[in-house]
Amino acid sequence: MSQPTIYYIRHGQTEWNALGRFQGSKDIPLNDLGREQAAHAGGILRDLLARRGRTADSLGFVSSPLGRARSTMEFVRTQLELPPENYTLDDRLREIGYGHWEGSTLAEQEASHPEIFAARQTDKWGMPPPDGESYASVQLRMRDWYEGVTGDIVCVAHGGTARALMVALDVQTIAQAAELPIEQGAVYVFRDGAMAKYS
Repeated sequence: MSQPTIYYIRHGQTEWNALGRFQGSKDIPLNDLGREQAAHAGGILRDLLARRGRTADSLGFVSSPLGRARSTMEFVRTQLELPPENYTLDDRLREIGYGHWEGSTLAEQEASHPEIFAARQTDKWGMPPPDGESYASVQLRMRDWYEGVTGDIVCVAHGGTARALMVALDVQTIAQAAELPIEQGAVYVFRDGAMAKYS
């Protein structure tokens, strides 16, 4: 039995993304570029589905509950000529929690907790930020989410959850995923044990 295909889209840019500030659970809205990226990703997905002979309404749609992901999903669905609001939310898709580091830059993180910052530089996957989550724990919740997926689905979430899903599905190693930039305005397709990016 074949595994479901996941069409994964990271939310569009926010002002905190542009400033290098870690967002985590903070609900920062899309900026103008982020809205353009969200619509662009929807266009890419529309073309991918057309090439594969698929109709958008044959897919499931699920989003992280955070506003930047939900807004992105609504732009995507508009590009697919679907009602913007008809999708589900799943809290397991929320971004990795950065705890005390939410809202701060890398330089500010290092200044505030130098020992933890140094430890995380050597074990980014296993070491959580202060009062935050590790990638290892996010990997577990993304695996749990994936195991409940029963059909091909469009998922809009975050960079951290994308990395965790890549490791959970064995398409990237921990070392690769920990440093991999996750592009905004692109569609990542997880299919048949492999991953492809369209941008």
